[in-house]
Amino acid sequence: MWSILAFALLGDGDRAGELFSLINPINHASTRTGIHRYKVEPYVACADVYSAVPHIGRGGWTWYTGSAGWMYRTAIEGILGISLRGKVLRVNPCVPRAWTSFEFVYRHAASRYLIRVENPRGVSRGIILASLDGLEISRSACDISLVDDGREHRVHVVLG
Repeated sequence: MWSILAFALLGDGDRAGELFSLINPINHASTRTGIHRYKVEPYVACADVYSAVPHIGRGGWTWYTGSAGWMYRTAIEGILGISLRGKVLRVNPCVPRAWTSFEFVYRHAASRYLIRVENPRGVSRGIILASLDGLEISRSACDISLVDDGREHRVHVVLG
């Protein structure tokens, strides 16, 4: 997980995405052959994928303490760039260049934030435009000051 975070911090979204894809359990069981080889839950981060005959490709040590949490943090914070510090939600992604966009919804108390990140220039990182409810906000990183007003807020982030 640390190497994925390191590549994300260095701005190499392609490498971070590639490494995350290698450890993502769903990719080990995406075919009938893969399911029979992997033999563990495809929705749980396992600690081992065996490389010794006759168990090559088989998963082991599922539900291993901490691995699922770190995998989640790697994806959410490292690649999607979503982090919460007090009442500020930061969106500063480092994604594979082939990703054209992604969306997520964040709920803060009674308020909902609908967040869309677009990547029209096929870059890994760098925000050229960020807006909250149509008003431009910081460009270096999209910092959203969260409010509990019971409304739905729209955030638009453009990488470039």
